[in-house]
This record gives sequence, structure tokens and C-alpha cells, in this order.
Amino acid sequence: MPDPAEQARLDARLIAAAWANDVELASRLIERGADVNAQDDTQQSAFLIAASEGYVELLDLTMRHGADLDSKDSFNGTALIRATERGHAAIAGRLVRAGIDIDHVNNLGWTALHESVILGDGTERYVDTVRVLVAAGAEVGVPAVNDGLTAGEHAERMGQTAVATLLRKTARAEDVPRPAAQAGLLTAATDGDADAAALMLRSKADLEARDGHDRTALLLASTYDRVPVARLLVALGADPDALDDRHDTPWLVTGVTGSVEMLEALLPADPDLTIRNRYGGVSVIPASERGHVDYVRRVVQTDIDLDHVNDLGWTALLEAVILGDGSAPYQEIVRILLDAGADPAIADGDGVTALEHARSSGQTEVARILLSPSSP
Repeated sequence: MPDPAEQARLDARLIAAAWANDVELASRLIERGADVNAQDDTQQSAFLIAASEGYVELLDLTMRHGADLDSKDSFNGTALIRATERGHAAIAGRLVRAGIDIDHVNNLGWTALHESVILGDGTERYVDTVRVLVAAGAEVGVPAVNDGLTAGEHAERMGQTAVATLLRKTARAEDVPRPAAQAGLLTAATDGDADAAALMLRSKADLEARDGHDRTALLLASTYDRVPVARLLVALGADPDALDDRHDTPWLVTGVTGSVEMLEALLPADPDLTIRNRYGGVSVIPASERGHVDYVRRVVQTDIDLDHVNDLGWTALLEAVILGDGSAPYQEIVRILLDAGADPAIADGDGVTALEHARSSGQTEVARILLSPSSP
């Protein structure tokens, strides 16, 4: 154990690393004995800083190393209150899943729900945050100490229409039996009704409930590109790798739909990029086949294997040529894959390369790109 002076130095350095969001340094300092709950003279700790600043990886690090969910800042506010003030829905989701006090009241007389409304602006990230709180069971009828107004009444006065509507629905909602709540969650995910999804979760619907085809709510949201629903489900811990009866997962489906927005919604859930679809392919392969240029451009920035070979013997590059038509979108996909390091020498099961396929199918421009990948 460090001596008191060394402990103080380690703790001060950890707090500085937290402000800088230097997760690598923070991890090393914690290994040396720095305390994630140690507070400076302004009552800031690495844990509280991660919550207020929206540093998800840092928050996870502090929670793995004993973060005190009951710790308070100088306003007697919890990490949840600090996160909701800034509209950090992903942070709020992690904290409520860990069991933090959702309805704690700080020195200003506000709960996390009040904070997300009074200090929020009603934009998308705050709507997402309020949905997380509603789904987790936050009390919506608690009046603020200073003015006696509920969060919903504040939202009405401030013109935060989406938030006010959700909180009105919540105040009027009756408990739904769990089987009905689970069916309602699946319907809400299909229809894209994020408010209804939050209310079904509030009624204790199972986050991983499945329909007759083993599709979870997150898989349905991904299939129908219901991004706000997906963000809610991901914040609350939904599984991005849940397989249905067709061997699809929420992540794999994004390669078919080509939705970059859904891809971004799912990445914080750390999906397994190696899971294969029923054709043995990873998501970049169907995206390349279907000409989803923006998706391919984004997915190559992840750790996905660009040279993965599916059950047909094709990589994403081969798929873009064999099943593409050589038009501008496919030309751009070929460029993107090559620039990202895809290997053009990989041949299909018959020993035919992408270049040979391009030539034989009359895709002259694709063949030129394959010969000179850096050419404009």
C-alpha cells in the first residue's frame, strides 16, 4: 500500500487523468493504488468526473475498481444527477443498471429527472436520457423543493414538447402485466415508438424478450431501423449479439440495411464483429454486395475483418464485384475496401480474383481501380 503522501499524489494524478479522459494513464494509476473515489477539495473524483463529462470507458474503469455509487459532489448530487444534467443517456443507463439511487434529491431540491429537464434543452440527447430514467422507474410525480413543480411541469413550461409528452404518458400509465409488457416492447421496437418501449420496460418487460422468430426488441429495432428505440435498449444493456432463428443479430442486420445511424447506436454495446450470418459472412460483406457506400466507409474504421471469407468463398471485395454492377457506388466501395487494407489477391473458391471477375463482367472502371487502387 502507498504511504499517505504517495497515496495523495496518486489520487491527484488520477483526478487530473480523469479530466483529460486519459483512460490508459488512469488504469495504470489505479493499478498502482489510486482511489477512484478519492475527492479533491472541490469534491471531484475520477468516478464523478467520468459521469459528468460522459466518459463511458473511464466510467466503466472506475466502476470495475470499486466506484461508490453513493458518493456525492459539492451539491450533494450523485453521479446520475451529474450525468443527466448533461444529457449523457449512455452513462445514465450504466448507472441505473448498477443500482444507483434514481430519485435522490440534491441540495438544489432536484432529482436526476428534474436535472435533465431544468438544465437540459429538450434535444435528442435529453429525450434519450429521460427515456432511460422513465424505463428504470424514476418517480415522475416528485415536486422540486424550490418551486413545487414536477419535471413534467417544468418541461411543459420550458417548451420541451417531446419530454413533456413522455412524462404525461408516464404519469397516466397503469402497470401492465409482464407478458403484455414484453409483447408491447416488441411491438414498440417494430413500430419505432421509443416512448412506448420505455413504458414497457418500466412495467418490467424483459429486455431480451423474444418473438416467435427469436428476435429480441433490439434486433427488431435494428431490422426496421428504429434508432431511438435502439439507443434506449443499448443504454439499458440490450445484447447486440442475440441470434434469431435465421442467425441474424442486431449488428449483422446493419450490414443488410446499411444504416450508419444504427451502426453508431450499436457500437457502444461492443458488438461481436466476428459473428457470422447464415451465409458465413460478417456485416461488411452484405453491405458491399448491396452497395451501401456510407456504411462500408464507416465499418472499415472498426476492427472488422475485411478479408473474411464467407461460405461462398467470397470476401467483401469479391462480393462487391461479383454481385455488384460496376456502377459508381460499387466503384467507391472497392476504393474504400482497398484503401482500408483489403487484399485484392484473395481469390474465390475457383481461384478467380476480384480483378479477373471485373474484367470478365465488363466492369472496366472497377478493374482499373483494382489495378491502381490509389488513383482518383
